[in-house]
Amino acid sequence: MKPAARRSKFSSLGLSAAAVLLAIAGAGAASRPAEAAPKRIVIVRHGEKAGPLALCSVGKERAQALAAQYLSPTSPMSLIAKDPPAAIMVMTLHTLETARPIGKAWGMKLDAPAIAHVPIRNDRYFNAKLNKVNQDVVADLMANPRWHGKTVVMVWEHFHIASAALEAEFPGEQATLRQLLRLGEIAPARIVNSPGGVPDTWPDSNFNFFWILDYGSDTAQLPSRFRVVRQYFQPPYAALPSNDWGAEEPLPAGSGCS
Repeated sequence: MKPAARRSKFSSLGLSAAAVLLAIAGAGAASRPAEAAPKRIVIVRHGEKAGPLALCSVGKERAQALAAQYLSPTSPMSLIAKDPPAAIMVMTLHTLETARPIGKAWGMKLDAPAIAHVPIRNDRYFNAKLNKVNQDVVADLMANPRWHGKTVVMVWEHFHIASAALEAEFPGEQATLRQLLRLGEIAPARIVNSPGGVPDTWPDSNFNFFWILDYGSDTAQLPSRFRVVRQYFQPPYAALPSNDWGAEEPLPAGSGCS
C-alpha cells in the first residue's frame, strides 16, 4: 500500500512524471540562446533625395544600378546572387523607393513598416518612431528562427545606421544599428576596409557604400566580420558618384538633389 500512497501524494500536487520532464526540458530550452542569427546582413543607404517625398534623378539612377549590379540576382558584380536574400527590408519613403527596383529584380515583396509610407521628418518625434522600428527589426533578426542562417538586405536611413548625434539625442536608448547590432564591439582584426574601426557616424554626403555583417555561428550575437564595400558601378551606371568616405559628393548640375 505504501507505493500507492506515494502515488496519491504525488498526484495531490497536480504533477506527473511527464509534466516534470517537460518542465525540465522547457527550462533547458529557455536557457539556451536562440538559434536564429542571420548568416549575413547587407546594409545600404537609400539613394540621393530631392526632398522628403522622393529621390532625385541621381538617387533614382542609383536605385536602378543597385538592382542591376550589386544587389542583382544575376550580375557577376552582385554581392548576393549566390546567396538570395530572405528579405529586403526598408524603413522610410526614401528607402522604399530605393528598394523597389531591387525587390522587382528578385520578384520579392519588400518588408516595410507602416511608417515607411509617411513623409520623413527630421524631428525628435519622428526619430523616436524610427528608433522603435530599428529596435523591433533587430530584436526580430536576432531571435526569430525565420532568419536562421539567411541573408537579409536592409535599405536604410543613414541616421539610423550610425549617428553619434542621434545617439546623443536619445541617451540611454539604443537608437542606431551600430548600437543595436553591437558593431562597436567588433575586434579590429575582424574589420575589413575600415581602418579606423566601425564609424560612429555615417556621413550625410555618402550614398555609395555597403556595410556587410557576417555571423560565424547560428547563435552568434556579434558579427564575426564587418566589411565595407564601396560602390563602383559599371556602364550604363558608371557616372554615378563614388566619393571618399566623408568627402563631398560631386553631384551633376540640374540633378535636383538636396
